[in-house]
Amino acid sequence: MDLPVDERFMELALAEARAAAGRGEVPVGAVVVDGDGLLLAGAGNRTIELADPTGHAEILAMREAARLLGNYRLTGCTVYVTLEPCVMCAGAMVHARVARLVYGAVDPKGGGVDSFYRVGVDGHLNHRFAVTGGVLDEAAASMLKDFFRERRGG
Repeated sequence: MDLPVDERFMELALAEARAAAGRGEVPVGAVVVDGDGLLLAGAGNRTIELADPTGHAEILAMREAARLLGNYRLTGCTVYVTLEPCVMCAGAMVHARVARLVYGAVDPKGGGVDSFYRVGVDGHLNHRFAVTGGVLDEAAASMLKDFFRERRGG
């Protein structure tokens, strides 16, 4: 039985998150898919490895997708990410003109789309995108909880 499309692509984002955790990064992963359902790019967090505060999974995946398309506009694309994007990443999605965001776990302390801020959703900026949250949220949330539990030593 095939998984629904959103779950299938979120599984790929979760794989990117696991790879990020294996590198000692916060386990967040993202993939970018074009309007035809073609996977363009995927990435996990690399802020520590790159010594780059913008090295979030969403930013890295969108950069690669834009490079492949030869255009900074990701019109018609969907970004799948395991954690609700922060304000920086949501703002980049506005500038890239993504069509849709699908995320897993909510981020009640710093979520930039639903939980705390409403970037890209509330109409205050020059572009809006559709949002679907909670896709495979338990898997994404447990990966984050396990990662931080280990870091705190218990």
